[in-house]
Amino acid sequence: MMNYDKAADKISKVMGEYKSGKLKSGSGAKVKNPKQAMAIAMSESGKSLPMRGQRTAKNAKGKM
Repeated sequence: MMNYDKAADKISKVMGEYKSGKLKSGSGAKVKNPKQAMAIAMSESGKSLPMRGQRTAKNAKGKM
């Protein structure tokens, strides 16, 4: 059996909800697009945000 981290467990749980038709978006509508389901899964697991240093460096360029 493979070892999964918490993020992988969360992603598999959310994708299971999508496949069973129980996953809903923030507005409450049922998710029908698999790409949207994957985006929700990545967001909830915390894997969708870039590293903080990269994000702040990118933002600093536009403000100088």
